[in-house]
Amino acid sequence: MTKALTKAKDFKKSKSGTYVSIATTAVGAFGVAKRIKKAKSEHDTLRLIDATVAAVGIVTGLAILYRELKRLGDDDVLLG
Repeated sequence: MTKALTKAKDFKKSKSGTYVSIATTAVGAFGVAKRIKKAKSEHDTLRLIDATVAAVGIVTGLAILYRELKRLGDDDVLLG
């Protein structure tokens, strides 16, 4: 494997990759917020519960990514 390919493969383990994951997860939160708002307006309890569970998953995912970001610290794979 070339050095560039190895760096690309390790992107998820880098600070940059973690930031991209955080941003992607945060964008997903907008869709869940929209689902919660719609469920509330339609008084649909089951959809509200479903959207709430999805929101909890997003919060948990963000917390895990934040922890990983803190763990990376200065040990960034892409920096060498």
